[in-house]
Amino acid sequence: MTVNDISQLAQSVIAEVERVIVGKRETVESAVLTMLCEGHLLIEDVPGVGKTTLAKALSRSIGGEFRRIQFTPDLLPSDITGSSIFNQDTRDFEFRPGPLFANVVLVDEVNRATPKTQSALLEAMEERQVSSEGVSRGLPRPFFVVATQNNIEMTGTYPLPEAQMDRFFAQVRLGYPGRADEAEMLIQQQVASPLEEVRPVVALERLVEAQAAVRRIHVDSKVREYVVDIVRATRESSLVHLGSSPRGSLYLLHSAQARAAMMGAEFVRPDDVKACAPMVLGHRLIVRGEVRARGTLGEDIVRQAVDAIPAPIPVA
Repeated sequence: MTVNDISQLAQSVIAEVERVIVGKRETVESAVLTMLCEGHLLIEDVPGVGKTTLAKALSRSIGGEFRRIQFTPDLLPSDITGSSIFNQDTRDFEFRPGPLFANVVLVDEVNRATPKTQSALLEAMEERQVSSEGVSRGLPRPFFVVATQNNIEMTGTYPLPEAQMDRFFAQVRLGYPGRADEAEMLIQQQVASPLEEVRPVVALERLVEAQAAVRRIHVDSKVREYVVDIVRATRESSLVHLGSSPRGSLYLLHSAQARAAMMGAEFVRPDDVKACAPMVLGHRLIVRGEVRARGTLGEDIVRQAVDAIPAPIPVA
């Protein structure tokens, strides 16, 4: 698959999703980029801004199977992975797959489930498999998790541990729409939801091919060093307890490759790294309490690090 093929595929999906998600092109692009990198997306925002709609639109645009899981404190690992049921006809136990066996899985309010259930999700995200009753079963490809967190109501929640936060490829926020965009949304959805009109614009097999092709986008040694310098700067910042992990370096590199391909470029430029750094690294930082109290977020610290490091001269 060529770079132009990847770019065309990505733009087709973005255009289809934008029929539903109005005025949030940057967020839609970030979601598609994450999917191209075989990563998983964490959306932290207030209720009612379109988190579920975004996941459904992405699933429909690629013709994938969609499942939604509402995380609650009483949810068990077997409720999401599946379990064995006794079949009266065969007189034997047979495995019934859980909702994780889908191409796009929306995990709503991921921080409301217990750590035991969160760990079952963690295995699926990292290993692309689930383990039930001592047997591991592979998940379909592509496999894309979109998890949401409500950052307002924290009562009765189980905050995600740093290890699980680190497994998410990127974190984004939708935010409230602008005045004109919200008015346009009212016009679109006055009679019916435009979600019903979203159609598959790419086959699942082509998406899997694009995911493999993204990894082959050329990265110059100076750009790789630039990625490392940015990540190391987050570790040396006085504003954090803990900076980004080496996994953050790898994901930042992959995200820059995907962005370059989406824009039709044959190689990664420093601007690709700059654009992706906040969403890929921000949630990996453990910000000091007094800094967080001033309203400074992880992505703000990443932007400061990016601004302080000279970018290399772009090379092919």
